[in-house]
Amino acid sequence: MRVLTRRGSFSAISRARTGDQKMKKFTTVVLGTVAGLVCSQSALAAGGVTFDDQIVITSADGTEIAANLFTPVTTSPNTALPTIIFVNSWALEEHEYLVQAGKLAQDGYLVLSYSARGWGQSTAFATVGGPEDVEDLSAIIDWLDANTQADISNIGISGMSYGAGLSLLGLAHEPRIKTAAALSGWGSLPDALYGGESTSLVWGTLLVGSGYLLGEISSDIPAYFGDLLAGTDVAEAIAWAHERSPLTHVDKINARNAPVYISNNFNDELFKPNSSLKLYSLLTGPKRIDVNQGIHISAEATGLLGLPNYVWNNVHDWFDFWLKGVDNGITEEPPVTMELQSSNQRVEFEDWPSASVSTKTLYLGPRGLIGDGALRSSPNTSTYTNAIWSGADSIATTGIPILSAALDAHINLEVSAWLPAASDINSIVYETSSFSSPLKLRGASTLDVWISPSHAKTQLVAYLYDEDAFGNGKLISHGVRTLHNATPGQDVKMSIEFVAAGYDVPAGHRLALVLDTYDPLYQPATLLAHQVNIRYSSSKQSVLKLSYDP
Repeated sequence: MRVLTRRGSFSAISRARTGDQKMKKFTTVVLGTVAGLVCSQSALAAGGVTFDDQIVITSADGTEIAANLFTPVTTSPNTALPTIIFVNSWALEEHEYLVQAGKLAQDGYLVLSYSARGWGQSTAFATVGGPEDVEDLSAIIDWLDANTQADISNIGISGMSYGAGLSLLGLAHEPRIKTAAALSGWGSLPDALYGGESTSLVWGTLLVGSGYLLGEISSDIPAYFGDLLAGTDVAEAIAWAHERSPLTHVDKINARNAPVYISNNFNDELFKPNSSLKLYSLLTGPKRIDVNQGIHISAEATGLLGLPNYVWNNVHDWFDFWLKGVDNGITEEPPVTMELQSSNQRVEFEDWPSASVSTKTLYLGPRGLIGDGALRSSPNTSTYTNAIWSGADSIATTGIPILSAALDAHINLEVSAWLPAASDINSIVYETSSFSSPLKLRGASTLDVWISPSHAKTQLVAYLYDEDAFGNGKLISHGVRTLHNATPGQDVKMSIEFVAAGYDVPAGHRLALVLDTYDPLYQPATLLAHQVNIRYSSSKQSVLKLSYDP
């Protein structure tokens, strides 16, 4: 159990960092200046909208919440206006949604955007969706009820990233919120930070670092991330993250039958689409999910600039239907769409999990003295052991963190590898035969593999590649699993879930599976070199299960 003095030391450091406070103020000034340019009163008046950028709302514990408000000009002060609340992304603040808020106000919505506690000019410390954040939302709705023409029976909430998570948590706990649109948010915070019991090194470090630089974050945040890195008090850190996960509170959303719109991105290495798809599957009320090509918030970001954007078009339609009663057909369309990596076309489903998606089972066969391992439809019958070593990366990788995934998603610069060059020392490759027809991967595939590590701490990273006849592989997806207390020399089954994918492997190509022990996205299990023996026998089958559309 962590002692309170440790928390206090983080808090003291946070309050003392004047340089970071200057950066935070600088960011607020810059965005505030942009607000002044974008929201000139003459331009707004022409559009029948007024703008107030000087709103401060006091929460239950005295925290001051900075906000801005777009109000449509009405013929009567008694006109009740459907209302949308926007919550800022991590490291940003209330002016993030100016363009979209202005558009919605011109369409007749009263729109309030606020800086969650710890961001922008709001006081206190960011808590990542703790009970204080819900209290802030309640105070905001109280203020709207007392001071504006807000129709309290028609309030929607939306945000990107951090704002998406807070929107879903707000929907779960604040009964006056009717519906939510969550863009690039999380379903499970433990999965984001510690999925597959593997610490998200790059994104976790980026979140904590940007929080220190651009906001005022609770001392819990770096402390718990430090626990995950150190492997101490992990259960406490996971419990903290679990309470801040919409999946934990989905029953509260279902109890009200509250409508939910979700957007997530296949290459989002922070909030992977798997937990959003799981959240969607557990929601019992009206719902829609779009899974797009892109990294974290990239598929939605162009909409902030007012550019044509598929997701933001759906956000507008979603709120129009649920808050204004506009019969625009949004609820009559297939509620699940996936944008394919291989063609950028969208496929549609009536539900998720979908009855049209099946499981293809492939069995791992051993690598011989010549040639790679095999992926076959029939069980393995041989008894054999292949060994790989840690200590160096193989040719298989997710690439340069953040950058490679972004280039892959938006300019089709694939994360690729020439698989014949994969190291036999540090990795092992398994291949199918060539496909006679396309293999349409949809959703999350899984791998169960039997290993015997020589060290108590070990990590396996699994990569799925689309491989052509010349051995050129395009990365489709990856998954990771870390063991922290294995018994050296003892066989153990490792279960790995791949990041959900929407990809068509062309006819004439093969599917390749590569296993190694390191990827730059994740904290290594140990820096000590060790051997991982991969076991094969008729009684211990290693199995790849592909989620595909036959």
